[in-house]
Amino acid sequence: MSETIEHVKCLIIGSGPAGYTAAIYAARANMAPVLYQGTQPGGQLTTTNEVENFPGYPDGVTGPEMMMQLQAQAQRFETDVRDGWVTKVDFSGPVHKVWVNGTKEVHCDTVIISTGATAKYLGLESEQKYLKLGGGVSACAVCDGFFYRNQEVVIVGAGDSACEEAHYLSKLCKKVTMLVRRDEFRASKIMEARVRNTENIEILFNTNTDEVLGDGQVVTGVRTKNNITGALTEIPATGFFVAIGHKPNTDIFKDYLDLDETGYIINVPGTSRTNVEGVFVSGDAADHVYRQAVTAAGTGCMAALDAERYLAAKEAVVHA
Repeated sequence: MSETIEHVKCLIIGSGPAGYTAAIYAARANMAPVLYQGTQPGGQLTTTNEVENFPGYPDGVTGPEMMMQLQAQAQRFETDVRDGWVTKVDFSGPVHKVWVNGTKEVHCDTVIISTGATAKYLGLESEQKYLKLGGGVSACAVCDGFFYRNQEVVIVGAGDSACEEAHYLSKLCKKVTMLVRRDEFRASKIMEARVRNTENIEILFNTNTDEVLGDGQVVTGVRTKNNITGALTEIPATGFFVAIGHKPNTDIFKDYLDLDETGYIINVPGTSRTNVEGVFVSGDAADHVYRQAVTAAGTGCMAALDAERYLAAKEAVVHA
């Protein structure tokens, strides 16, 4: 083996709640995990100002602070946390090969994928501005809806997720305005009926977002454009929710792992195992349903335990 090739027992790709939880469990099992943080160290939670629904934080915590604490906990058990991102993999043979930053080659006994998913946004400059400020733009109603109790909000989207999030917000907010780009929903009939039958949800069809309005710190409204008449309308709102989907960060695995039609890694039900022996998945890279920090952490635990059992079974065969 060339000196430039490193061998590790357990490689963890990604550093959100799933990756760090996997690292904590793997390290405590003497698997000497190496974790590469990826292009967004700490994952999606680093863009979240307040996390109030993760157990153990009675007063809430900021997303970045929580990720720093998880990293410190993983490092306390001697996880080797590194900068860098995985640019290529080869899972075709008995040795799992991974390349970091396009140059460094790592051979792994086990791989835990915790690369997460990225929320899709409209890409408007004003949207991105208030997203970065933490001033009223969100892609997760379940995470952030609580902060908009008794307020008026706008949500963009037309699929099942958008309808589900609009309905969730309707229980908390005074009014929810739903912007649908076409003249019909993409959602299932049952989800469409649910939002249509909710009194405080107003649906605007053939409507695009023209601008997210604000005072420089927080969102104060949304300017919409009717894509048939061209008419501009300003809607007062303190929250702007985007529900147009997520893209799992799994492109580099598609030649080796089974993915569903939208790119999420398919795991063996009830486990973190993938179709490749010794490769496990945790967090939002496989979860298009819950997408919560606490469920990601739970699957990180599962992946580390599955990896440990996989190695133990292999060692038992060698020593038999």
